Amino acid sequence: MKTFRVLSVCGSGTVTSSMIAEKLKDELEERGIRITATEAKPTEALNLAQGGGFDFITHTSPLPKADYGIPTINAVGFLTGFGEEEFLDEVMKVIKELSKK
Repeated sequence: MKTFRVLSVCGSGTVTSSMIAEKLKDELEERGIRITATEAKPTEALNLAQGGGFDFITHTSPLPKADYGIPTINAVGFLTGFGEEEFLDEVMKVIKELSKK
């Protein structure tokens, strides 16, 4: 089984991004999908994404305008619970696309 690599981004690069990463790991594990996650600040996201080590980005803080080269998914709804299913649907769509490659 492939492990997907997620860059989880929040304002400080620690607390909220860790919460999102852990919650996402749990949700996807129930669906038979493994992920690893790295937490980062928005100012670090572009360099990390361009380094090629990630499959997609989840973020609760705005990302600087740029071409990240990978899908970016707003995770605010996943954090608040209002829009959680939409977030998970978008994550699953990205994972299905990545699985085709």
